[in-house]
Formats: sequence, structure tokens, C-alpha cells
Amino acid sequence: MTTDQAAGGHTALTPEEIGEAYDDYGDFYGMVLGDSAIHMGMWVAHGERDAPVNLVDLADLAQDRQTDYLIDTLRPRSGDHMLDVGCGTGGPAIRAAQRTGARVTGVTVSRSQVAESAERIGAAGAGDLVEVAYGNAMDLSYADATFTCAWAIDSFPHLSDRAAGLGEVSRVLQAGGLFLLTDIALRGTPSDDELASYTGIWSAPPPRPLTELVGEIGRAGFDIVRLVDMTPSARMSGEVMALLYRDRRDEIEARFGELTVSWLDDRMPPYRSLVRDHLDYVLLLLRKRG
Repeated sequence: MTTDQAAGGHTALTPEEIGEAYDDYGDFYGMVLGDSAIHMGMWVAHGERDAPVNLVDLADLAQDRQTDYLIDTLRPRSGDHMLDVGCGTGGPAIRAAQRTGARVTGVTVSRSQVAESAERIGAAGAGDLVEVAYGNAMDLSYADATFTCAWAIDSFPHLSDRAAGLGEVSRVLQAGGLFLLTDIALRGTPSDDELASYTGIWSAPPPRPLTELVGEIGRAGFDIVRLVDMTPSARMSGEVMALLYRDRRDEIEARFGELTVSWLDDRMPPYRSLVRDHLDYVLLLLRKRG
């Protein structure tokens, strides 16, 4: 989370600043989104409706369901080397490796996430298939054509230069390789307060229209294989995040302090309306040309 910036004067954060935000407030996202991973949960499953249960448990279930759906969409195989861009605390990477036998390399700009990922990998006995390293998605340290496939789950909304991130994934991916990307797209014209709530809570630049993303994808050398509108799940994640914040406010204050919850008290309502009225959530399966 970052201090609000003046309307119309948003400044892109550096990778180091984003990493520091997750170092300082990573536990907050686990408190309000679920602790299984750090991405949207699949609250509304494709073709079915599940009755709600305990909200905290349902948050974890939704994130695991989302991860499984993404695995089934990308379909990595045993022997593949998969890149996880913005891997968080390693849960999805471990799940993908254990389900498919693929070798997974994750990168994150949060040093605390690197450490927690190492603990999770060890506890899961997945050290032969999964590794996580500190790295910048806009300047990857890997050689050209290192990976057979890749995914980026909710990490690209953080990037100050999304085109650079797409270019880097294209560079390190083998020709014909698949890249699964989830991203936030702006719809309509939100208020300054709504935009400030998003940039502050998520340490991210303002969301952009889907047309901009599609153009950047093409210029980076990818073709779109599949596009899935997952906006209903994002809306539910926004609602559940607001409810869990309300229910766990005292716990969050004990962990992060009175100033933080006072700040969040002001920003959670406009964030909730932004997610409901102005954000689309899309999954794109891309193939590198060549």
C-alpha cells in the first residue's frame, strides 16, 4: 500500500518500491483475500454456482479453484520448464508442479515472498521441481528461450511498463510457447477517489483499458489464443475483501497500527465501488509467434 497521489498525477512505482510494499504489507492481503495465494479467487465457477460457506475458508477455496483452472488452461506438462512471473508466496507454483510434473521457476520483487516461498517449497517437498528467486519482471535475468511456457497471475497490473514485461516474457519464452496472463482492465470513468483507492491499496499504477493491453500483446510478438472474461469473480473478490476487512479490522489494526486502518477505512468504500463498476478482469492465453 502506498500514500495516495494527487488526481491526475499518478507516478509509477519502481520495482523496488512495489517489493517493499509487499515486504511491509504482504500479510494484509492474506488477511483480506485468503492466505492460499495472492490473486483473485474463482468465486463464480464456470458453469456452476456454489453455496457460500465460512468466508475465510471459502476465500482459500476460491483461490485454489482459480489456480486449478489456470493450470488446466495453460496445461504445462512433465518436462516443461515454466516461468511464474510475480509468483507471490509460491502456492500456485507448487500446485502447478505437483499436479503436472513441470519444473517451475518463480520470480518476485518481494524479498519476504522469496523467503516464505522457500519455506512452502520445503514443507511441500517440492524442491526438485520449484524454485523462487528475487527478480524484476521488466528486466528478467534469464537467457533467451529458457522457458517452454509461462504465466503471470495478477502481477502485470503492478508493472509501470507493461510493454516491457510482455517483451521480457516473449524473449525468455521458446517460439510457440504459451503464456497465460490475467490482468485488470478499466471500464468507464471512475472518480479520482476510486482510482486513488486502487493505486494505494495495490501499489499499482491506474488500470488501463483492455484495448491498450491487446495492442501491447501484439507488439510483443504474441497471438491471442483465448480470452476469458472473469469479471464476476473479481467483483466477488472485491466484495469479500471489503467484508473480511470489516470483520478482521481489529486484527489488522493490531498487526499494522491505527494509522493504517484509518487510511483503509477511507479507501475501502471507493475501492469496492471501483471493482463493482469500473474494473474488468480478463484471462488471456497467448502464444509466442515463430
